[in-house]
Amino acid sequence: MSNHLIIALNREYGSGGKEVAEKLSERLGIKVYDEDIAELAAKHSGIRKDYFEKVDEKPTDSFLYMLAMNTFTMNTSVNPFDNTLSSDRLFNKQAEVIQEIAGQGDCIIIGRCAGYILREEEKCIRIYLSADKDFRLKRIMKSDHLDEKEAMKKINSMDKKRDSYFSYYAGQDWKACNTYDLAISTSAIGIEKTVDLICQYIELKFK
Repeated sequence: MSNHLIIALNREYGSGGKEVAEKLSERLGIKVYDEDIAELAAKHSGIRKDYFEKVDEKPTDSFLYMLAMNTFTMNTSVNPFDNTLSSDRLFNKQAEVIQEIAGQGDCIIIGRCAGYILREEEKCIRIYLSADKDFRLKRIMKSDHLDEKEAMKKINSMDKKRDSYFSYYAGQDWKACNTYDLAISTSAIGIEKTVDLICQYIELKFK
């Protein structure tokens, strides 16, 4: 168990989670880990990075998924037929990396059940960001260059995947208040005040 500050951030798609994390990083002077966790897990395990990316926050059997998507090749140091490439095994490899990150220093980790994986860490703050649909729609339409219908479809799809992933691996309700230390609506107070509130919470809790 470390004595480092760990902010484990879960977020509804389009609620501004990445932006909040980046602003927290600047404010607190600590690193954010997101997509780069797949790269670290690949280096740690010897399994190709794209295998981790294919199952990122998706509770699927990755080997069968890759076969179905015609993306599997034998260019790997691991034999897939011993179930090494199952989603559970990939999750465990990624969890090891998340534990290593937490042991190295203060950090912000986005998604990937980090709050559950690091639940024994005394200074792990589990945060959930939500926002109303209009706020999320506008952000996704702008960032992903989608019309309203496609943006809503993507929001619903991403939320469902994240919810299923969290429920599958953490065995908890992704949106339940008792799963988190702090739940904030970014559409209610805005991105900047969300960052302010998280910083105030950290100061109050750890002084």
